[in-house]
Amino acid sequence: MSLHGLSLVAGSPGRPGGVTFRAVNPATAQPLEPVFHEASLAEAGHALDAAATAFADYRARPAADRARLLDTIAAEIEGLGDALLQRAHAETGLPLARLTGERGRTCGQLRLFAQLVRDGSWVDARIDPALPDRQPLPRPDLRRMLIPLGPVVVFGSSNFPLAFSVAGGDTASAFAAGCPVVVKAHRAHPGTSELVAGAITRAVTACGLPAGLFSLIHGGGASIGIALVKHPTTTAVGFTGSHAAGRALFDAAASRPQPIPVFAEMSSINPVFLLPGAVRERGAALAQGLLASFTLGVGQFCTKPGLVFALRGPDTDTFVAKLAELVRAAPSGTMLTHGIREAFLEHRARITAVPGVEALAQGGGTADIARTELPPSVATTPARNFLRHPALATEAFGPFALVLLADSADEFQACAAALEGQLTATLHGTAADLAGARALLATLEQKAGRIVINGFPTGVEVCPAMNHGGPYPATTDVRFTSVGTAAIQRFVRPVCYQSLPDDLLPPALQNANPLGLLRLVNGAPTREPL
Repeated sequence: MSLHGLSLVAGSPGRPGGVTFRAVNPATAQPLEPVFHEASLAEAGHALDAAATAFADYRARPAADRARLLDTIAAEIEGLGDALLQRAHAETGLPLARLTGERGRTCGQLRLFAQLVRDGSWVDARIDPALPDRQPLPRPDLRRMLIPLGPVVVFGSSNFPLAFSVAGGDTASAFAAGCPVVVKAHRAHPGTSELVAGAITRAVTACGLPAGLFSLIHGGGASIGIALVKHPTTTAVGFTGSHAAGRALFDAAASRPQPIPVFAEMSSINPVFLLPGAVRERGAALAQGLLASFTLGVGQFCTKPGLVFALRGPDTDTFVAKLAELVRAAPSGTMLTHGIREAFLEHRARITAVPGVEALAQGGGTADIARTELPPSVATTPARNFLRHPALATEAFGPFALVLLADSADEFQACAAALEGQLTATLHGTAADLAGARALLATLEQKAGRIVINGFPTGVEVCPAMNHGGPYPATTDVRFTSVGTAAIQRFVRPVCYQSLPDDLLPPALQNANPLGLLRLVNGAPTREPL
């Protein structure tokens, strides 16, 4: 499929000119066609002005129109066929099998949100009818529901060119909520972004929706990103990426005359605690599972376990030896970009320079720098070092894990208490281990958005019960998730209607309940009309 290398602004290609760039195949270091053109600030502004105009139309559409859009986007993405996968493979070096699965996840979550919208009960309709005879004061008629915020700016991520990018969970949940979307494409996979943006644009047209509902903006550096965040019609931001970039967007949004929320997923080292019974009973299996987890996607998952805590002892010695053996036999992998590779090396060097940290093992063979390759590696240090050296909490976004050896359960507890906010925290233990780890579990509940027992955190199921978020610096707002149907809550706000005539109320709050929603009436859930 041909690519024009231009932004897509309210359904139309942007203008060529200005700064240009090319995608680079990380596995060959070869630039890819075509040349891409960064959008001007004027084009970015036009995209958001068009989104504001489209919002007035889209927010008033029935749920069926939103659901149809989401289903149509999924079908259009599938219609791109292997061309999409091949382009994503060329731009990221990710295996075709992985990308095929990611495409399925992307389309699956679009359809999941379509189902959510059709049901409609997510608007959380609450009705407390008037009590005119109540003493000492009557109660007015009060009705509350969630409504969309307005135009949302989404930043595509580097490590998921489909599921966390142009048509990823941020875009899907914003469309489901009734919000237009302007996506800032990730510079590492602009061709993939353009293909998916074309699919969304065709779906918008096919559904008879305003063109301003969606735009794709190409741009490098911070200027375009900050401009999108500060534009007066932007009402919320979705971001997945580095702590530095996420914090810059958060600060820019907070400095606006009218601050807006930024839902940024930024940094997590996802600690794993290995309890002694589990190490004794299945140490070899734990070593295999850990290696598979911290090298999945060449360690470029936001849920990669970077810290592993274990109690000293003969069983742990055997586990560590097995892990080292497995790491030495593991091959190198191609990272997403040279920039990510260099940042990983810098952060790993910062960790391994801490006194008391010892290199344990590194993958065999020669890593080809021209192919952006890196072997996996693992290091070890006493757990007490974690309490003394904040550098050990650095996220090294790549195939590396640090094993911290504790002298006691109390040291486990102290290390858990010293953790910053995390996306996940994992416990491996027998039934007896876990029964004795209630205090540790209670501490980890305060540190992480998802607790994993006897598993590994690198699988994030897209379903209503999933929570993909956590305390800062994992995210900028611990109350929300970026995965699962609850992600829609980021892009809505509550409105209470007091004493409105029935015909002026939104259908979700009308007496007859024409949408058949599950509503809270006088504190009790019901689908019955009033």
